[in-house]
Amino acid sequence: MSTHVVTSHNVVGTVSEFDTFLDAHLEQEMLRFTTAGSVDDGKSTLIGRLLHDTKSVYEDQLAAVKQSRVNRASGGHVDFSLLTDGLKAEREQGITIDVAYRYFSTSRRKFIIADTPGHEQYTRNMATGASTADVAIVLIDAKAFLKQGSLLPQSRRHTYIASLLGIPHVVAAVNKMDLAEYSQKNFETIRDEFYALAKKLGLKSVEAIPVSALEGDNVVTPSVAMPWYKGPTLLEYLETVPLRVHEVAGPMRFPVQLVLRPDANFRGFAGQVSRGILRTGDRVMALPSRRETFVRNIVTYDGPLDAAAFPQSVTVELEDEIDLSRGEMLVAAGSAATHPQVSTRFRAMVVWMHEEPLAVGRTYLAKHTTRTVRATVRAIQYKVDVSSLSEGSTDSLAMNEIGEVAFESNLPLFFDAYQANRMMGSVILIDAVTNATVGAAMLIGLADTSQAPSIRIERATLAIVSGRSDLAARVKDALDVRGERAVLIDDEFIPESSVVAVVRALQLAGVTAITARVLDAETLAALEVFAIAVVIQADELDDEALLASLEVQR
Repeated sequence: MSTHVVTSHNVVGTVSEFDTFLDAHLEQEMLRFTTAGSVDDGKSTLIGRLLHDTKSVYEDQLAAVKQSRVNRASGGHVDFSLLTDGLKAEREQGITIDVAYRYFSTSRRKFIIADTPGHEQYTRNMATGASTADVAIVLIDAKAFLKQGSLLPQSRRHTYIASLLGIPHVVAAVNKMDLAEYSQKNFETIRDEFYALAKKLGLKSVEAIPVSALEGDNVVTPSVAMPWYKGPTLLEYLETVPLRVHEVAGPMRFPVQLVLRPDANFRGFAGQVSRGILRTGDRVMALPSRRETFVRNIVTYDGPLDAAAFPQSVTVELEDEIDLSRGEMLVAAGSAATHPQVSTRFRAMVVWMHEEPLAVGRTYLAKHTTRTVRATVRAIQYKVDVSSLSEGSTDSLAMNEIGEVAFESNLPLFFDAYQANRMMGSVILIDAVTNATVGAAMLIGLADTSQAPSIRIERATLAIVSGRSDLAARVKDALDVRGERAVLIDDEFIPESSVVAVVRALQLAGVTAITARVLDAETLAALEVFAIAVVIQADELDDEALLASLEVQR
């Protein structure tokens, strides 16, 4: 009987090799990329081919795909799209509906893929999947292009959304070259039109690669059928494209997420460096107070640091005790030109994601970095036709529509334009009642206050429901859940002689006053001097009618 002895030296050597491999893997760069294309452009097939040819598919997964009763690939090919189309409805219809995330790695990089839907009705899904991408792969069907003679409207829409979301690199994967006779002339025609569109949209880093996802040409390995193409394969491009560096190079931004005070000797501010580099000894300014101080220490779980850069999460200890809390921000002190914009009025491109349209006058919660404010829609400047890229006037944005919107918030935001920094320029819009995410906004800059919007909805200054304290409370609660600010002024410490002053103060703060008092004619006359409107409850009005009457169109 033979025996095998494993020495401790061999075990230690094996463990050491594994640790070395694991450390090398963890230190690899991570690249996130998204795919978008029209129906039947071959997005899911391309990703499936990429996973298969990089040996990133388990044998049982591949066996299940080969045995699937749904197989849209011809000529005995494996239908690689089934590796990413996970929903039953997607497999049956041969389309992508949800955003499918996949992970794989090579010896050079780690990758996260977001396979996003190409249909216009799923624009919100595409925006969600592409919002954090470093690279956008726009699939262009070479056969469909040659049939139409130009880029399809869907391809234009996907490229526009990629530019809107500020994706640093965009690559056109000209697919189905096997059906376009692997022609160099056909590819160059498609490439030139795509480059012209990219230039119009202001895209700075663009590439075009001829591929055949079905046959595997130029996906992972160079194509023998297209010897005229001397550029990188799709995988080579993804492995070598430079990752974002301008977030590190820009002026420092540190939104405060949490104030940590474990004992009387330590007070730190935890958060993530959203832009630039934060160093020990740096002079910083707190917003909105504009108090200046110095960075004493940068603390992490693994020990102190001399510097922290985007996107590190750290705790900062300051030299002076200054008033700073969640939602506020530390920025580099110095020239005002390097400071973020600070304002309660701002413009943003909005991708609307909810069944109930965005409308002028509505108030939403706006989450920007660690700060959440109430933002009221003051005007919709225009709506974008994402197929033709034309702009048109509108008074609302329906689901999946995109437009430029002007907002006014109750508290100031500290922001950079989205095109300058994605983290500092992105806003999530939330319904205050349901807490549902209803829109994604990319900040452009300050709102133009010199021109008033053509339609502006404002709340009445005062609602009087004499003798109906129950109705007054219900109206106040209804305005609260709609995201509007309202206050009952029927407090025993507010005498009737002070009602006019109280209502005026609330009006200046953007708050509707509600009272069940019986006010005399002299008080009403004084209110009408400054009030936008005074609504007096009539017996025949119910709660909803009263709420509607509080909206004043100007």
